[in-house]
Amino acid sequence: MNTLFLIIVIFLIVLAVFDLMVGVSNDAVNFLNSAIGARVARYRTVVAIAAIGVFIGAALSNGMMDVARNGIMTPAYFSFYDVMCVFLAVMITDVILLDVFNTLGMPTSTTVSMVFELLGGAFAIAILQIMHGATASDGTLLSLGDLLNTEKAISVILGIFLSVAIAFVFGMLVQWVARIVFTFTYRVNGRTTDQKGKMGSLLTSSLKIGIFGGLSVTVIVWFLLINGLKNSSLMTPEMKALISENTWLIIGGGIAVFSVLMTLLSALKLPVLKCVVLFGTFALAMAFAGNDLVNFVGVPLTGLEAYQDYIAHGSADAQGFMMKSLMEGARTPAIYLIAAGVVMVLALVFSKKAQNVVKTSVDLSRQDEGDEMFGASGVARTLVRTSRSVAGGVAAMVPGGMARWIDSRFNADAAVLKQGAAFDEIRAAVNLVLAGALVALGTSLKLPLSTTYVTFMVAMGASLADRAWSRESAVFRITGVLSVIGGWFITAGVAFILCFLVCITLFFGSFMAMVAAIALAIFLLIRSHLSYKKSNKTSEADELFDRIIRSSDKAECWRLLRQHVTLTITNQLQLVAETYKSLTDAFFYEDYRMLKRTTAMTENQRKDIKRQRRKQIVAQRRIDPVLSIEKGTWYFLTINSLAQLVYCLKRMGEPCLEHVGNNFSPVPGRYIQEFLQMRNEILQLITRASHAETKDLIRGDANKMQSQLSDYRQTIIHDIQAKQLNIESMTVFLNLVQESQQILSALRHTMRGLNKFEE
Repeated sequence: MNTLFLIIVIFLIVLAVFDLMVGVSNDAVNFLNSAIGARVARYRTVVAIAAIGVFIGAALSNGMMDVARNGIMTPAYFSFYDVMCVFLAVMITDVILLDVFNTLGMPTSTTVSMVFELLGGAFAIAILQIMHGATASDGTLLSLGDLLNTEKAISVILGIFLSVAIAFVFGMLVQWVARIVFTFTYRVNGRTTDQKGKMGSLLTSSLKIGIFGGLSVTVIVWFLLINGLKNSSLMTPEMKALISENTWLIIGGGIAVFSVLMTLLSALKLPVLKCVVLFGTFALAMAFAGNDLVNFVGVPLTGLEAYQDYIAHGSADAQGFMMKSLMEGARTPAIYLIAAGVVMVLALVFSKKAQNVVKTSVDLSRQDEGDEMFGASGVARTLVRTSRSVAGGVAAMVPGGMARWIDSRFNADAAVLKQGAAFDEIRAAVNLVLAGALVALGTSLKLPLSTTYVTFMVAMGASLADRAWSRESAVFRITGVLSVIGGWFITAGVAFILCFLVCITLFFGSFMAMVAAIALAIFLLIRSHLSYKKSNKTSEADELFDRIIRSSDKAECWRLLRQHVTLTITNQLQLVAETYKSLTDAFFYEDYRMLKRTTAMTENQRKDIKRQRRKQIVAQRRIDPVLSIEKGTWYFLTINSLAQLVYCLKRMGEPCLEHVGNNFSPVPGRYIQEFLQMRNEILQLITRASHAETKDLIRGDANKMQSQLSDYRQTIIHDIQAKQLNIESMTVFLNLVQESQQILSALRHTMRGLNKFEE
């Protein structure tokens, strides 16, 4: 049995390495989104600065928090076997859970997941102990309060609500004030962001940016002292006391000194805002590595220490040896911290998932329109309508002159963003500085604010204040924010329940269950990795759209838009052909599972066409307005006819699925053979259309085929009336023929519209 425990400890350490990689991928959004969104430097430069911060933060951390040891459970009442069941369940649950969120591109909290996994696993063992009448050393029965420390879980839940609400509100207020002061057109680094090239006063702009930079740098330094270095070996008790006694002197002196310095640098036309954003990125990365390291290595290293204690003093009695040693504080060797820092840096530099999670946050907060990753929900629509009503009421009470002046400060159309930037450096600085200030404040008040929650919600609040959520995008942005927030809360519940069940299974399953759990975790991680690589391949259409958004040449945008529309039509027609063939084959051969998959594919295709249409409408706003109006009618004919093709498949598939699912009689073989010949001709037509063959020729052939199907339909109706045929099966078959006619009609309209659009 001791060999099994050694294998488990080794597996925990291996999972810790993967957990570090997954966790960094997930939390990269905390410190990368602002610098990347504002394009203050190349992606490699931003990642390099963040990587330095991550490594320093990990290496200087003097150990891990005691959450994994005694923050959730009371280990003196848990045996070594109990602890190993909990730790194995936690790691298996944690890695799978975080990897799923990262694969979906959704930010979540490593703090919440770990705490609730520990709580779920410890709760499972505590319940079992209470059921078996566990007692303390004095013979009194143990209660749930004796076995668990629920205060940590409650404080984390409190931190969730505080993080979400306070960060969003403060992000909105601070960004609103910053935009009132700076507007979207300001002088920076000797240049202007104004489209007309207007330059403000050098003195005024230098003072504004200098004071703003001084405040920002002071907050970031304070954040480093309070949060980034609070657990480092450099922060002695004497230094902590000195900082605590001179708080306001440090803050006041920092604001004065840094404001003067930044004003001089701005007057010398040096990139003050860029430095602020990069410095803030470094600070958040360093604090993340120093404080959140426990979320990744706390459980495995505690498991290793428990195993060493068991081997030294356990006498091979795993279920009788109590883990009193874990009641003491943790002391982590520096080599482990340095190794963890190296793994985190490598994960940050090479992880594609980190880029995916950052993209979610940046896309939801960008200033202009683009690809909306999320759909529209009823809750979001209601919130938008309610907000507009409230905003209208408030606006009516504001004097007209003041309202016009405020609107002039938010005129984003007069500004020019950096090429490919989602927002400007002012907003990027506000995101980082305010996030750091709130985390530092929460730390000083001993409130467990999540860095993920704070940074994301500050970014969302700031984007709302910047009027980045237009009427065309507000519903989609709010849906995205609600989806992310929902994912955070789901994390807690799923982590608790899943770890509870896994721990129960491990406890009763013993050796076999532990081996099976390890094998299952490895299998799921490999499958998840392969699935992510397959689904994350950037399509050519997405690359074209990104080029359209980045281009400022209207002629170039029109050329790229034509390519994008043609490519969309080609890809969707190929999918229509594949789906049509699979659907008809599955119906005739009564393959219910294939019918279900085909029906789901049809719905996904419908959503994809809708998403592409939304992107192409945004792209049309970037071409010449006269040309956009001229081509708009033909574009909508094309894309709506393409959508109609998919609706035909949907109307065709649902009756077929119900018929086969109820095991009704099949269509007679003679009719199947006759129809399959015509179906194959339809498939050839669709394939020819997807290969950009002469559109007029395809339309003519489709019209002939449509007439042939119409005649065949009349034959079927006559046979139903004259022969003893099964009414249910022939009715579904007749619907199949009718929808095939509609497919040809929609194909003709698609070709006609595309021909006119491309002229």
